[in-house]
Amino acid sequence: MKVRKEKRYYDVDEKNTQDTKSEKNDNVQIFNIKIKPGYKVKPSQSFNKNYKTNRDEIKKNKKIFRGKAPINKKKLEQYSRGEGIGKGVRHPLHAAKLKKKERKHNYAEEEAARAEILLTEETGFLDVGENRKTTAITQSIIANNVDIAAATKIFDLKLDFGSYRAKYSRNGRHLLLGGKRGHLAAFDWVTKKLHCEINVMESIHDISWLHIETMLAVAQKEWLYIYDNTGTEIHCLKNMDKILRMEFLPYHFLLAAVNEYGFMTWLDVSIGQVVGHYNNRCGRTSVMTQNPYNATICLGNSKGVVSLWSPTVKEPLAKILCHKTPLTAVAVDNRGMYMATSGVDRSMKIWDIRNLDGPLQDYRLRSAPVELEFSQKDMLAVGLGEVVEVYNDCCSKTASRPYLRHRMSKSINNFKFCPYEDVLGIGTSGGFTSIIVPGSGEPNFDALESNPFQTKKQRKEAEVKALLEKIPAELITLNPFEVTEVDVPTMQEQMEAKKKLLYLKPKKVDTTPRRKNKGKTNIARKKIIKDTTRKEFIAQAIKAQKMLDLSEKQTTPQQSFGVLDRFVSKPKSRK
Repeated sequence: MKVRKEKRYYDVDEKNTQDTKSEKNDNVQIFNIKIKPGYKVKPSQSFNKNYKTNRDEIKKNKKIFRGKAPINKKKLEQYSRGEGIGKGVRHPLHAAKLKKKERKHNYAEEEAARAEILLTEETGFLDVGENRKTTAITQSIIANNVDIAAATKIFDLKLDFGSYRAKYSRNGRHLLLGGKRGHLAAFDWVTKKLHCEINVMESIHDISWLHIETMLAVAQKEWLYIYDNTGTEIHCLKNMDKILRMEFLPYHFLLAAVNEYGFMTWLDVSIGQVVGHYNNRCGRTSVMTQNPYNATICLGNSKGVVSLWSPTVKEPLAKILCHKTPLTAVAVDNRGMYMATSGVDRSMKIWDIRNLDGPLQDYRLRSAPVELEFSQKDMLAVGLGEVVEVYNDCCSKTASRPYLRHRMSKSINNFKFCPYEDVLGIGTSGGFTSIIVPGSGEPNFDALESNPFQTKKQRKEAEVKALLEKIPAELITLNPFEVTEVDVPTMQEQMEAKKKLLYLKPKKVDTTPRRKNKGKTNIARKKIIKDTTRKEFIAQAIKAQKMLDLSEKQTTPQQSFGVLDRFVSKPKSRK
């Protein structure tokens, strides 16, 4: 039986190979190369040359482009998160964890400083000639030299319901107006779309936005009222009466108010409860502002004293005597570094509020300022009767003249800078006026912090996130970094705390440290014992001598002179 031979893949038919060879062109030459084991193929000289040139180019590029571009030190200071950790951590595990955390902070600072190149907007400025002053530039000149969208920000509203107070929302999109005779209006000032307009038929003393632009608080003649953006009354808080001034703390959801009797009230808007209520003993105070750095409230009284308050402490955290005359206005910048105060004596002073030190600058003005306000870029607006003066960089340096001046036709009641816009809104006795102040606002906004273009869905999500990240009222202190410090109670404090508990029997523990004679020689110990016995013997001898002196004094009779005994000189006792 014949077995069929299977054809393998390496078997080649001779016929097929001969046919293919004949079909190939005669010009093609075929070489059969056999490589022996252990034989190495050497690269050609051209390949070596190319390889060397590539290596040289890579080395040159490494010298030119040495990693990432260097960062400006000023930008790093701007985004710094405080000083690093020292050498106080003993445990190596905790020290390694803290160093790892510090590396992350440093990386975040560097990335934030590098990301500044992505910020497209730039701050505004006034460009004038060499011999011209910026105070000579009026709003009509500015309106003629800016684009149409910016020119629409200059407008004037003539209203007939008394002196008006104005406040912008946190994102700078919405405006709230409140007249002395009860006129209340809320609208989108960019698109000029009106949200609501009502008359509460009572005098309005102050107004404030709450955590979102759909809720607003109004301090009326008797009580505090909460309205929505359609003008519907939501709440009437009768435990907050006769209020003069209000401030809202957005990160704590607290509405701080002071009434005409000097009582301060702190209302938690998220739960609707009063967190703090006490008398500040300052009398009638109509000068009030907040410090955005640590969320303390600054009050100015008629004695020229500025006091700092928190909801949980019924005494002022600090007091500064700023003026010898009654205060007219107080303002604190966004970073919590400088505080500006003004008095009836036509003086304006700049203070270092972190160190409670100053005054750093002292200005003498033409009249007593009515209102003071800091912008996001540390410009200071001063209201003098019917004139508004804006000073640039007046805290760290002495400003010789104002940056901008605007004259009104009516007397000024209050004004506010619009966030993220170069706009100053002025509430007057005849309505509201909006003017442009170039370079006063922050050009780039953080959409996660406050977004002027947020939608309805984004607003709801931002409200929920803010409620989850709400800071308790107990954490409002002068130093906001006290929370990060470790409070280690001593042994004596722990024992005192245990003694206060009635159901525990107090232990007798001597907390005074005792000196140990550890590690000394026998000769030194014998000397110490001799010294101690000698001191004890001397102390006993002195005690016995005193006892003998007392017995002698008691045995010696004294001559009596009757009523005149009090004039007899007493013998001096031996020490």
